[in-house]
Amino acid sequence: MNMNCLICGVGGQGVILASRLIAAAALEIGEKVLTAETIGMAQRGGSVVSHVRVGAHAYSPLVPQGKADLIIALEPAEAVRSMNYLKPGGTVVVSCKAVKPATPAPVNLAYTGEEMLEHLRATVKNLYIVDTPAICAAADSDRAANIALLGAAAASGALGFSLEQIEAAIRAQTRAKYFESNKIALQLGAEAAVNANSAEEAGRGAGLGAKL
Repeated sequence: MNMNCLICGVGGQGVILASRLIAAAALEIGEKVLTAETIGMAQRGGSVVSHVRVGAHAYSPLVPQGKADLIIALEPAEAVRSMNYLKPGGTVVVSCKAVKPATPAPVNLAYTGEEMLEHLRATVKNLYIVDTPAICAAADSDRAANIALLGAAAASGALGFSLEQIEAAIRAQTRAKYFESNKIALQLGAEAAVNANSAEEAGRGAGLGAKL
């Protein structure tokens, strides 16, 4: 198995946890895995990027530009910021929820993320936009967006791990009291991707996600 994944978002969204769950799933099946994070001003709402490389090709922890099989983005602008890492034909799984900068300039006050999503729709063939707020509400957890996106990534086939493998990593790596809500978020994220794949009308998905 060889897989390069970039996970991006802002501080507090669970980017690093998501990367650790993928790494744990890889280690469980005996795969070589390397990870690296750039957290910068994470505690102030700044960008957070985590690189995950699985397989024998991983000689360094950083994904080279243009080599990411998959980008998982917890925020639309962060997805656009990371697009130079995506390989041709790669997959992007992104939350529809925009997060404004912690201290926005006046020009950013009206930021909704829609402009960023439109850019992704125009430039990424394998794009899954996931309604993470709806999934978090259904899972009764406001911190499960990262898990929902992992579910969508697994169901898309781009992650290279099954839902069962990711679920096992969640059970092993997170607190037991959060397991049931995380399990719900994982399943709903997967269903969003499956429903998007089976949607008949181009440009529209069903349920909690859309593939464009």
